[in-house]
Amino acid sequence: MDLAELRRALALSQQQLARKLRVNQPEVAKIERRADMLLSTLSAVLRAMGADLKIVASFPDHDVPIRNFTKLSRKHEAAGHSRT
Repeated sequence: MDLAELRRALALSQQQLARKLRVNQPEVAKIERRADMLLSTLSAVLRAMGADLKIVASFPDHDVPIRNFTKLSRKHEAAGHSRT
């Protein structure tokens, strides 16, 4: 599911999401079209939708949660860079 589909499934408009992210609606549209983005941006968008980002490395016999990305994206967000 891409970000636009997820937003629609949550019955959120781009305008509503933009308010939560403190950006304008065209910025949300641009984020939703990106094929590649910073983890901090993805984390901020998902958090605005009510979710947390979890990164998991999937090996053939087990999964390993990667924790340092969550810490970095929250530090980045706390510094006021959630629009990157």
